[in-house]
Amino acid sequence: MQPAPKYLENRARTAIGRAEPSRPLKCILADGLLTPGIRLFDYGCGRGDDLRHLSMLGFEASGWDPVHRPDHEHRSAPVVTIGYVVNVIENPAERQEALRRAWALAEQVLVVSARLTLEAKALRERTDYEDGCLTSRGTFQKFFEQQELRQWIDRTLEANAVPAAPGVFYVFRDEQARTHFLASRYRRRLAAPRLTKSAELFARHEAVLAPLMEFVGERGRLPQDDELANTAELAQVFGSIRKAFRVVLYATDEADWEAVREERGRDLSIYLALSRFEGRPPFGKLPLALQRDVKAFFGNYKQACTEADTLLYSLGQPGTVEEACQNSAVGKLTPTALYIHESALPILSPVLRLYEGCARGYLGRVDGANIIKMHRGEPKISYLNYPDFDNDPHPPLAESLTVHLQTFRVKTRSFGASSNRPILHRKELFISADHPLHAKFSRLTRIEESKGLFDDTSRIGLEEGWNETLAQKGVYLKGHRLLSARG
Repeated sequence: MQPAPKYLENRARTAIGRAEPSRPLKCILADGLLTPGIRLFDYGCGRGDDLRHLSMLGFEASGWDPVHRPDHEHRSAPVVTIGYVVNVIENPAERQEALRRAWALAEQVLVVSARLTLEAKALRERTDYEDGCLTSRGTFQKFFEQQELRQWIDRTLEANAVPAAPGVFYVFRDEQARTHFLASRYRRRLAAPRLTKSAELFARHEAVLAPLMEFVGERGRLPQDDELANTAELAQVFGSIRKAFRVVLYATDEADWEAVREERGRDLSIYLALSRFEGRPPFGKLPLALQRDVKAFFGNYKQACTEADTLLYSLGQPGTVEEACQNSAVGKLTPTALYIHESALPILSPVLRLYEGCARGYLGRVDGANIIKMHRGEPKISYLNYPDFDNDPHPPLAESLTVHLQTFRVKTRSFGASSNRPILHRKELFISADHPLHAKFSRLTRIEESKGLFDDTSRIGLEEGWNETLAQKGVYLKGHRLLSARG
């Protein structure tokens, strides 16, 4: 094997070893793009850490790198990644060519990732070079703004990239696959209504009815004949899908199914509202299942888009977000913002889901963020990382990322080096009432209130003030139990 050219050696020095999957790989797995039987090819795989992670998980993956794996062949695959490659190429034309070569290998989706300008401040020394900079190690880095990276991908590939996370984008080969992914991003997970009555016919054929109930729970409407694998069996037993569902309605609460239908209609409205920023696809370009959803919930596409636009434009009306924050059934309301845990996002009002969706549509998923801050005074959304939210009674803030929805300026802040970090109180307010930890969190809050720990709210928001308050009251925390320090 010939030694790598000097410029490739410099680029190779940017490859870092990872003990955990990279951010783009985490996105791929979380979004279900990689399932058993689907192959992945990593274009510019560096030392191959992601490939090893995938191998341990049982996925088929291979990769090529000009320095670390130059003899491995380029292979087409349903999922192709080009992770943190384009930002180390100093020649703009070569940068574009690398992206096009990776795209040529992608059968279904290309995952592109690059470093963002908000990461540049971590560099101690840098010198401007070409359209990027040289680091103290002599390596080149091109830092992108989120929108700049997206536009560069779109221009280079003549496609429409989808934000997956800050600095990570998906480019789908098929437009309907892209639309399906975007629509599913805003579809909440709803459980099918439970049985409320004893119904002999339902009990005898529960296994046959299960796929029908699952479908209606997922999409909020009755399926067409070609959307269920056991349509023929349902027709043989009950006469038709509609008659089969009547049996389901008799054994369950019809109002619960109507609630599912309404929620799915709202999910679709939110998707259509946000799709206006992307360039809303014509009705005929929607996946067939989505076309059927539109007809079932709205009658026609024009009506669906009209209702979606009305919802979207309401965000710009004075007081709309403020009123939605004040009336929210979940979340901790402060004078400046509404805070919610990520698990409560699906149960927010359509206005607040759309408000947060504007930020998510720009950034994608923010890794590690579990608290969402919806600002009341100006159009901003912050994603906050409170590690160990479930187990730490008052978790400290580790990182924050804020995006302004008018300027789209992104700001980040790390609290890791601080000895006096912001902490959370009253954790039950951030989650839904049916969350499995709600009772546990509520019980601790009641005890802390009874001990006067919240009497001076100006002191307890930061670690030092909170620890001093605990000491003054003669108590300490062990998990979610408050104990006396005096024995």
